[in-house]
Parts: sequence; structure tokens; C-alpha cells
Amino acid sequence: MTTNSRPLRLAIVDDYAVVVAGVASFLAAEDIDVVETGASQSVLSDVDVVLYDTFGQVQGQGIDLEDFVRDSDAHVVVYSWNVQPEMVTDAVAGGARGYLSKVLTGPQVVAALRRVVAGEVVILTGEDETSVDGEGDWPGRSLGLSPREAEVMALIAQGLSNNDIAARSYLSINTIKTYIRTAYSKIGVTSRSQAVIWALDNGFKPDTLRTIDPTLVLRGPR
Repeated sequence: MTTNSRPLRLAIVDDYAVVVAGVASFLAAEDIDVVETGASQSVLSDVDVVLYDTFGQVQGQGIDLEDFVRDSDAHVVVYSWNVQPEMVTDAVAGGARGYLSKVLTGPQVVAALRRVVAGEVVILTGEDETSVDGEGDWPGRSLGLSPREAEVMALIAQGLSNNDIAARSYLSINTIKTYIRTAYSKIGVTSRSQAVIWALDNGFKPDTLRTIDPTLVLRGPR
């Protein structure tokens, strides 16, 4: 698949353009060729790794991550702020060959991806991240939303209930309510309907855009 003589070829999968752009920018300086980015669909390019950014995405039981790489030898690696043990277990059961926390440094991410391509299953969860510091970007960051608060806002904008969000993120309902309360305070809303309107007007509407390096498209859609 790849050797240390050339950069890893990577596809980033996520439905939020600002998240994808942030990850792509961060990895571009770390010996990674990001050749495809876009929404949660099967990857078309010939890549070494499909990096599944979980921001606002479907997670948990019943998710077959291998759907992203049908008819390909690429490896799926989950990249997430959420490092709950149950989520890691379900991701590996769903086909992931790696699970990496977003608190990892660039060199740590690159080293982990190379280990995955070499045949290992790599799980590096780091520390649970709740601050606005760190690599990458997400909707609402400029207003002080933490990664977890932003993810909860993304799921609210998708119409999920508090119980649905808790189940999807493997967090308690009280924890979800706390994130909602602090997020509402930061963005200046007091109701769920106001939060949905605000979210859709501020980058929380999922995208369908896909960007591909045309010189590396070797496989057609299924």
C-alpha cells in the first residue's frame, strides 16, 4: 500500500465542510496527501487511509465503517473527541483499524496512521477533551463552543432528542443537558427551536460537497 518514501494518501469523511477543512489543513503539514474530502459516502479515490471524523456523525452499534471503502484496500481510522470505551469497541467491531483522539499531536497522528497501514490496529485515546483548544476546526468555535458542545448542537440541528444524543455519544442524559445549557448560554438562545435556527444559520447544516484530486480517482462509484 505505502512506504515511508512517500506521503500517505488520505480521504477525510465528514458532513461538515469547516471540520474537513480544518483537519485537511492540519494534516497537510504532516506528510499527508489529502486527496479526497467530503460527505459520509463511499470513498472513490485510491487512498491508504479513510479518516472518519465523527463530528456530528452516526456512531455506535450497527455502523459498518467498511462501507466507506468497498472494493478497496484502504483502512478506516476513526478520528474523534469522543473516546468513550464503548464507542471505541463498537468502532473496531464496525470495521475500524484505528481510533485516534483529536488531542494527539500531528506527529503522533502520522505515526499511528503508518502503523495502521503496516497492519496494526491502533487505538490512541489520549485524554478526554472538553476545551476549545486543539487542532482542527468546528462550527461555533469562534464563539467559544467546545468540541463536545458543538457536536451536541450539530445533533440538535439534525433533529435528535436529548435521549438520542446521549445514546449516540455514550454520555449520560445529565451530561448532555449540561452541554446544551452551556452551549445555549454561549450562543445566546433559550429554547430548542431558537437553537436549531441559530445552528442552521451558523455552519451546522450538513454538507454534501465532495472534493477529489482527479489524478487519483481509480475506482468508480458502486
